[in-house]
Amino acid sequence: MGPVDGPVDPIDAAESSRSGGGSGRYGRNGGSGRFGRGGNGRGDGYVPGATGTPVRDALFDRVPPHDDDAEMAVLGGMLMSKDAIGEVSQMIEVTDFYQPKHQTIYEAIINLFSASQPVDAVLVANQLLKSGDLDKVGGTDYLHSLVASVPTAANATYYAEIVHQRAILRNVIAAGTKIAQLGYSAEGSQAEDVVNLAQAEVYEMSVGKVRQDYSAIAPVVHDALDQIDKLQQGLVNKGVPTGFRDIDDITQGLQPGQMVVVAGRPAMGKSTLGIDFARAAALHHGLTTIVFSLEMSKVELAQRIISAETDIPLGALRRADEITPERWNTLNSFWAKLDDAPLFIDDSPNMSLMEIRAKCRRLKQTNDLKLVVIDYLQLMTSGKQVESRQQEVSEFSRALKLLAKELEVPVVALSQLNRGPEMRNDKKPQLSDLRESGSIEQDADVVFLVHRPDFYDKEDRPGEADIIMAKHRNGPTETFHLAFLGATSKFKDMPQDYNNQGV
Repeated sequence: MGPVDGPVDPIDAAESSRSGGGSGRYGRNGGSGRFGRGGNGRGDGYVPGATGTPVRDALFDRVPPHDDDAEMAVLGGMLMSKDAIGEVSQMIEVTDFYQPKHQTIYEAIINLFSASQPVDAVLVANQLLKSGDLDKVGGTDYLHSLVASVPTAANATYYAEIVHQRAILRNVIAAGTKIAQLGYSAEGSQAEDVVNLAQAEVYEMSVGKVRQDYSAIAPVVHDALDQIDKLQQGLVNKGVPTGFRDIDDITQGLQPGQMVVVAGRPAMGKSTLGIDFARAAALHHGLTTIVFSLEMSKVELAQRIISAETDIPLGALRRADEITPERWNTLNSFWAKLDDAPLFIDDSPNMSLMEIRAKCRRLKQTNDLKLVVIDYLQLMTSGKQVESRQQEVSEFSRALKLLAKELEVPVVALSQLNRGPEMRNDKKPQLSDLRESGSIEQDADVVFLVHRPDFYDKEDRPGEADIIMAKHRNGPTETFHLAFLGATSKFKDMPQDYNNQGV
């Protein structure tokens, strides 16, 4: 057998080895194929260090790593659940699939999802039919078999991880083959150039979906100065407004990428403040906002929003005899204003972190999400076994901070405080009172602690509230004095000339 006369394609090798023939290009039987049992590229069966027994080249006698079952399970899960599409699309790319027909199906699903269209086997089949690819992937029967092969979409991310890992291994093999070719084809004087090319090949393989995260200081400072200049000229929008004069003045609005914690003891008004932030952003400034309510139902939240916006007492909304014709007119006119309001509410029970991430990513793609409010942190579940509740809450806290950075939106997470404030004489909460995890105060960029003196003593500044900014990563801390209107479930700015004598 003659010497090797060209580069070897591991994909070709895979196709041949799967065919099982002995006369193919990479046949298993020695002598008849280019790389038979006796072949090693030299034609003489010699292997350095061997004792005379030729061995076949193991590298090219194998199918590249892949898992057809995992690929089918991923696609089946995506056809069953929009949440699975949002989650999987962040983990893998079309090239991660080994089978070409799976790549085609994945592209069709993503195209429908990106266009805010519903996704199921019938609609994907119709999309493939339009593009002329339906027969190539096995027809509608194959699409339905993908769905039938998956009992639940909940495990789609686990299958996606398998698919991604196999793709990484294939990239390793391809890079290794290319580096070997560089080494064989180069002259001795080109050794350093080959090393550089080999390093570039490995880095290109390892980057994958990861961006270059580091930058030289000069362009970064230039961008910062440029932003200051645009801010002075009024060309840059401030952060998401909270609706409170003094808070917005200090924070310049809730900033993209920030994790904002609103914490307080039960019944102190933390949910009310979180909803106030959501109302200001969505109803008063037209910024897409979603509220994940793990504590209250959609109807309860809606009643609070109605009461706060119309000034009709919350108690009156729950009593039929107190809704007068005048109040009905007020309610109808308010409802008419909500026609295109970009406020979304999700009260799904047992909300998991995966669901929250997937829904936020989908809203970011379809509605340009600007603010996320989660009520509240300690009610979230991970769905997996952990060593302690403290560790689980720590994971939630870190994941929400990463979600804020990934989507470039502020995430407002409401949180319970422990009983620390009630042990003190002044009852004022502190940063250390955050319940179940010290990592919440570590991950948060801004922490607001809600304190109402009249909750403990009705004669102590009735109707007033202190919003204590206990942490502000990018500026000074401050205590803000607001009016608490419990009847209509909202906080309100104090008058401009208000001077709090009690603090």
